[in-house]
Amino acid sequence: MAKGMILAAGQGTRVRPLTRDLPKPMVPILGKPVMEYLIEHLARHGITEIMVNVAYHHHKIEEYFGDGSRWGVQIGYAYEGVREHGDVLPRPMGSAGGMRRIQDFSGFFDETTLVLCGDALIDLDITAALVEHQAKGALASVVALDVPLADVSSYGIVVADSEGRIQSFQEKPQPEQAKSTLASTGIYIFEPAVLDLVPSGTIYDIGSQLFPQLVAQKLPFFVQNRPFNWIDIGRVSDYWSVLQRVLRGEIAQMKMPGRQVKPGVWVGLNTSIPWDEVSITGPVYIGSSVRIEPGATITGPAWIGHGSHIRAGAQVVRSILFEYTRIAADMQFIEMIVSPDYCVNCHGQTLYRGDDTALLRWGDARA
Repeated sequence: MAKGMILAAGQGTRVRPLTRDLPKPMVPILGKPVMEYLIEHLARHGITEIMVNVAYHHHKIEEYFGDGSRWGVQIGYAYEGVREHGDVLPRPMGSAGGMRRIQDFSGFFDETTLVLCGDALIDLDITAALVEHQAKGALASVVALDVPLADVSSYGIVVADSEGRIQSFQEKPQPEQAKSTLASTGIYIFEPAVLDLVPSGTIYDIGSQLFPQLVAQKLPFFVQNRPFNWIDIGRVSDYWSVLQRVLRGEIAQMKMPGRQVKPGVWVGLNTSIPWDEVSITGPVYIGSSVRIEPGATITGPAWIGHGSHIRAGAQVVRSILFEYTRIAADMQFIEMIVSPDYCVNCHGQTLYRGDDTALLRWGDARA
């Protein structure tokens, strides 16, 4: 079949503060890390040997996923770091450099490999993509998605001939300069020989270095234009809008956990909610061990993480509460992501715990 490679060594700086204490693939969607959905999807398509390159907060990924047996797969990890003054520090090798390092170490990539970024939700028909890759005799393939011309400036754009052979790339072109509307999704299919082109022991990137090399050498390098859901969590605003879409039921493969107690309201175990004295309008998920006091209002789409406490008279509107978050009495949180340590609005503006102005305006979000 094929092997899998998940790129998970990046720092996730564009989604801070969500990644202040978490690697980006561990950011939760419906209470599960983004990367868990990827692993489930790979397993559904028979890809059961998966390597993950890690660096920042690597132990959080490794401790959660372990050897992969819970998902019926085998997962291996390649930590990218250096030893300095007695400490081991993360130092990512770049997406291609990390793969070459694994190849030099063990020769793991000995068959067709599907490469994914660890921070996007997808429902790609992987089996069909692999069949097309092999039918074309491709050395490398890029899975792309057709986007509206007005949106091309947000993406890396792939320019190909009528056969799908890649001619060039444009990084975030303005619509009037764009030669194509095919956006690279960060999903690639590689034959083992591709990694021979990557220099050993060097920081080397797939998009900006390896791909231009494939074009320059006129190797069999193709784009696939496939319709599928691809939800990239590049920024905090993306994360917020993804969760709103998930809660509205717009993403097919993502099912609400818990028990539906009334239309659009799902609840986990061991909750304390005086249903006759609160106003809850779905879609809302309320996690286990959540306490909601009388007079509180929750207006969906909203996600209330387990162990949270919403005090009397508080209002939570179209917001996400991470686990063990406490909302003070009579406070309003509208279109916010709230954790015990920070509040961030849907545009990415952040206020941290200890900012007295924030606490006066938004309440005490400490557990």
